[in-house]
Amino acid sequence: MDAIRYIVDTLLWLLTLAFVLRLLFQLVRADFRDPMADAIVRITNWLILPLRRVLPPVAKIDTATVVAVLAVACAHTAALLALSGLGEIDWLSLLRVTVIELIDMVLRIYLFALLIYWLTSFISPGGYAPGLRLLGQLCEPVLKPVRRLIPPIGQIDFSVLWVSIAIGALLVLLR
Repeated sequence: MDAIRYIVDTLLWLLTLAFVLRLLFQLVRADFRDPMADAIVRITNWLILPLRRVLPPVAKIDTATVVAVLAVACAHTAALLALSGLGEIDWLSLLRVTVIELIDMVLRIYLFALLIYWLTSFISPGGYAPGLRLLGQLCEPVLKPVRRLIPPIGQIDFSVLWVSIAIGALLVLLR
C-alpha cells in the first residue's frame, strides 16, 4: 500500500507542479517560446483549454489556469487523504489543506529557482541554456524590490540570500 501511495503522490505532485509553474509563468509574463515553458503548456493544455471556453480571464489573471491549479491540487490532496484511510473530510477543510500545500509548493519552487539562478550566475554568467532565461524571468520580479532596499556590495548581490532567508521563514511559519 505504501508503494501505491508513493506512486500516486509523486504523479499527482508532478502534475500539480506543472499547473503551478504554468500559473507562475503567466503571472510573471514569461516567454512561452522557451522549450521548458512550451513543455509545461503542452502538459497542462488538456485541462486549461476546455476551462478557457467557460471561464473568461479577469483583468490579467487567467481564471482557467487558477481553477485548474485548484482542481488538480484538490484532487492530489483528496487522493492522499483517501489512501491514508482518514474517512470523509469536509470540503472546507480539504480546500484549506490544499491552499496551504499550494503556498508551500510556490515557496519551495521559488527557493529552488533562486538557488539554481544564483548558481548559474557563477557557472555561466550571460550564457544560454534552455530554461535559464525563463528562470531569470521567474526570479527577477522577486529580487528587484530587494535590490532597491539592499543594493549590491561591490560585485556581490546579496538579494538572493535575503529572499531565501525570507522564504525559509515563511515556510517555518506555514508549518
